Amino acid sequence: MHRFICLLFTLIIMFTTLQPNQIQAEDKNDSIAKNAQSAILMEKNSGMTLYDKNADKELPPASMTKIMTLLLIMEELDKENLKLDEKIRISEHAASMGGSQIFLEAGEEMTVEDLLKGVAVASGNDASVALAERIAGSEEEFVKQMNQKAKDLGLKNTKFQNPTGLPADDHYSTAHDMAVMARELLIHEEITDYTSIYDDYLRKGEKNEFWLVNTNKLIKSYPGMDGLKTGFTEKAKYCLTASAKKDDLHMIAVVMGAEKPKERNEAITSLLDYGFGQYEGIKLHGKEEVLHEMTNPRGTPNTLALVPEKDVVVLKKKNEAKSNYQTSITLNEKVELPIKKGDHMGWVTVNNGKEEVSKVRLEASEPVNKANILELWKRSFRNLAGFEKF
Repeated sequence: MHRFICLLFTLIIMFTTLQPNQIQAEDKNDSIAKNAQSAILMEKNSGMTLYDKNADKELPPASMTKIMTLLLIMEELDKENLKLDEKIRISEHAASMGGSQIFLEAGEEMTVEDLLKGVAVASGNDASVALAERIAGSEEEFVKQMNQKAKDLGLKNTKFQNPTGLPADDHYSTAHDMAVMARELLIHEEITDYTSIYDDYLRKGEKNEFWLVNTNKLIKSYPGMDGLKTGFTEKAKYCLTASAKKDDLHMIAVVMGAEKPKERNEAITSLLDYGFGQYEGIKLHGKEEVLHEMTNPRGTPNTLALVPEKDVVVLKKKNEAKSNYQTSITLNEKVELPIKKGDHMGWVTVNNGKEEVSKVRLEASEPVNKANILELWKRSFRNLAGFEKF
């Protein structure tokens, strides 16, 4: 009996000692994104995840699906396969889309830029399908491109059935995957020229003038917010992938499965407040800074400046001492001509001691074409004559 009482007393002491830490952990988790089924906070430049809650849980993303749609649109614009002033004729299929729409009519023509506004600001399902059909020939082919891009980005918990986010079986993603897609979309900086619009007009001055109002109300109330995409269906509930900047930090916050718009916005605000309140960014290199010069004797020009894809930023907690960071450059082994501006040429890696804390792609700052025979002859002659290379 004495031994039993001693054992019971010991267990009571242990439980009393451990309980406060468990409560603190629960309180800490509950104070951030408490009304979301899943959530994540990621810093865009460093790619670091600062907070997550069930971030790999597969859920319907609703209209946040359009982040991938917008990414493919921006890539086509960058490749000049699509131009902002190009007019697209609206198909019967695109005009038939339900849900959020800009009320396109079959046979109507609208510019790519206005359709892009319709997607980014008003979450137009009809505008999304119209652009998808223009890019890939059909909605089905565009969805194949969406899923291939998800695979290219290493996303293992995402599958799309349409470019809109309208309810469909086997259409899902995760908070983590949405953050990665958003990070890739934000590489195309012009996208925030559209996602940060609070209101605008389509068909201005015409009988069928349409007032665009951003579905993300935090654009107007949260400092530094410039996008990106809301979502809602009965099954998905209220979702939002948000982007906001402050100093050298660029945060991406994702919330999925909130019951009410207010709860969704509170969850996003709590994530962003946590990130900006607890962390600070240290910019080591700007995105236009030349970090390496590559020489190619068969190219014109024969010297190519390499720049980082985005600002090279590392994060630290505000109460931590600044570390001594080491930066190293790794170049791709094989480089074939011609080279396009923005082509991936290598990596810039940042280490804190033995720990890798950031890795950013190195890109070509300008195009390089194959030198013609005359240019190669001139270089050979100048080299043989001992003249300076050019």
